[in-house]
Amino acid sequence: MVARPPLPPFDEVSAQRKVQAVEDAWNTREPERVALACTSACAWRDRDEFITGRNVVIDFLALKWKKELDYALRADLWNFRGNRIAVRFQYEWNDEAGRTWRSYGNEMWEFDGHGLMSRREASLNDVEIHSEGRRIHGPRPDSEHGRTIPLH
Repeated sequence: MVARPPLPPFDEVSAQRKVQAVEDAWNTREPERVALACTSACAWRDRDEFITGRNVVIDFLALKWKKELDYALRADLWNFRGNRIAVRFQYEWNDEAGRTWRSYGNEMWEFDGHGLMSRREASLNDVEIHSEGRRIHGPRPDSEHGRTIPLH
């Protein structure tokens, strides 16, 4: 099994590094890359969907990014303990009709001893915004790593 550092138990520095690594992976919009950071039997709840298994995660993300065009994510470390991390996040995207959205949410993650995500629970909602109000464009530049995202 391939380890995905940083490994638990997390301290503030390693938890922040893990959050940035997850954000970076999601911003590739490559389902297989994101899923490689999960256990083969990972369990996810995303909104009202319950997902089990790495292959199902790949299918879920592929469908998500067909719907959520120009997806770009920012995640902030909220808290951590042991092998668990909580984050708050925002991401922006466009739909097929050309409308622009900002999705706000919170996630709880649990990792195994190899640093692979075994559990992910996401609660989020979507708010339509004007395209001129979009402030998240692509992956976070290195110069912005560790910067907190605004509340709204």
